[in-house]
Amino acid sequence: MLQNNVSGFFKELSEILLSIEVTDGQGASLSLDVGAEASVQMMVETKSANRKVLLAGNGGSAAIVSHVQNDLCKATGVRAMVFTEQPLLTAMANDNGYGSVFEWPITMWAEPKDLVLTVSSSGQSENIVRGLKAAKEQGCTIITLSGFKPGNASRQLGDLNFYVPSSVYAYVETAHMALAHYVSTKAANC
Repeated sequence: MLQNNVSGFFKELSEILLSIEVTDGQGASLSLDVGAEASVQMMVETKSANRKVLLAGNGGSAAIVSHVQNDLCKATGVRAMVFTEQPLLTAMANDNGYGSVFEWPITMWAEPKDLVLTVSSSGQSENIVRGLKAAKEQGCTIITLSGFKPGNASRQLGDLNFYVPSSVYAYVETAHMALAHYVSTKAANC
């Protein structure tokens, strides 16, 4: 539940931030520090190998991945793409259903060892899950950021999975943005 005052909000947020759970592709738990460092190394390796990062999210999460794409390109020097260009997005949704809007471009653009980063508060959105499955088929490395329920589908599909233990959008989205800022900033300084 969202706190009634800003002090309570910040206190709850700080507790949630420090409670983020990280798992690897086999479901083994990692510390937050180890997981964050692994994601930084994935970004650095992606840049070093001249591969790209493909990012996907819906709604507020789309705004987060757009911001991350900006930071990765400008500050980190990593080639990064988002799939929020309105004419293409609406054409895909109209012609093939909204569930395909990330699956199709990932299939088209992803190459083996590219990095796919998804942000989904619920971790259950059909288009995100289908995009993750397409990324696996393409041989991509995958990082997921999710929240709400610990058994969400996105969390089961990544090589590195960050789960925010809250069902409040404000906390989950703020935690996702803070984590993304940390990773992109640290990767820029490596």
